[in-house]
Amino acid sequence: MLRVAVVGSGPSGCYTAQSLVQGDPDVCVDVLDRLPCPYGLVRYGVAPDHEKIKSLQGSLRTVLEHERVRFLGGVRVGCPGGLPVERLRELYHAVVYCVGAATDRRLGIPGEELPGSWSATDFVAWYSAHPDAADAGFLRGVRSAVVIGVGNVAVDVTRMLVRGAAELRPTDIPQAALDTLVASGISEVHMVGRRGPSQARFTTKELRELGGLPGTEVTVDPADLALDPADPATLPAVQRRNLEVLRGWAARPPAGAARRIGLRFYLRPVEFLAGGCTSRSSEAGSAEGRVGAVRFERTAPDGHGGVTGTGRFEEVPAQVVLRSVGYRGVPLDGLPFDTVSGTVPNAAGRIVRDGVPPPASTSPGGSSAARRVSSAPTGPAPRRRWPPCSRTLPRCSPGRCRRTR
Repeated sequence: MLRVAVVGSGPSGCYTAQSLVQGDPDVCVDVLDRLPCPYGLVRYGVAPDHEKIKSLQGSLRTVLEHERVRFLGGVRVGCPGGLPVERLRELYHAVVYCVGAATDRRLGIPGEELPGSWSATDFVAWYSAHPDAADAGFLRGVRSAVVIGVGNVAVDVTRMLVRGAAELRPTDIPQAALDTLVASGISEVHMVGRRGPSQARFTTKELRELGGLPGTEVTVDPADLALDPADPATLPAVQRRNLEVLRGWAARPPAGAARRIGLRFYLRPVEFLAGGCTSRSSEAGSAEGRVGAVRFERTAPDGHGGVTGTGRFEEVPAQVVLRSVGYRGVPLDGLPFDTVSGTVPNAAGRIVRDGVPPPASTSPGGSSAARRVSSAPTGPAPRRRWPPCSRTLPRCSPGRCRRTR
């Protein structure tokens, strides 16, 4: 019997286990997780109002209840006081790492460390009751917010900032987060991207949800749409539909709603300004030392798919800034790690050590990395199945395997 350890019990880990036991009757899989409960981002990363996606836990539970799959919670791997990576390689014929890209990429601009500047991951963990999250006073004294990024996570946190009590109470949101969001005085959220509307990474379904929020209007600057050089006829279907939605919002007259979401494009953040240091500090209303505004540079298409700075700047008042500009993996002791890309070096899913990937026939002691830690997360959770590493593991029994180091 081939014994495989899968480190991480989110969608990628569970689908890897499913692929292995369905593809070979001689494989047994142990799914390990540092948390006591499984399901990863489906439990702790999906917005509470997305109940259909959260129901994916039922499918993942079916995987973990398979007779040749075990879930072992509370097992820390590759960290001080945890199970060493080398010990795992001794216990199993193969190890697959599905630990996710757990931290946010940084902007690397002045003021990023100011109070009131948070990663979107921290905010999502808070309203999802992640065991590592704490009430960090995200929305205390906040009237306006800036969300930097134009992907689905940016859309999620934007939507949660303006959701009303009636929509959130039926969900599984923790009571403390519900009380804070309901009591929040936020009336304006700016979701900002440095490139054009056709290059935004959100999906049309997520985008349209913003337009259906009670008591909230969505605004789009027609000038941003006019600046985008993309020909809608040549765009993929998702981007084409996104532009149609954005054009519809841009053509609407102001509705005078109590809350407003402004979708902004061609703005690159260059500095977070403290409340007492902005030229519009009276409008921002932040306490001295806390973020009070974001300074942006206007960008323009460079003719090669990117953007270039124009030398024109503007300040957008905000007492909280949520950064959603991508993810990085976290190093595990005993595994190679590329600090530049924030990923585990790999060749077709097989972990590369000292620049040399293991041979294709590797068996006991072999290691692989699934997509979220070997590259980056893409698409909604239900699509993250059959990771490449699940097809690169050895199909052999212990008696026919050669241990590699």
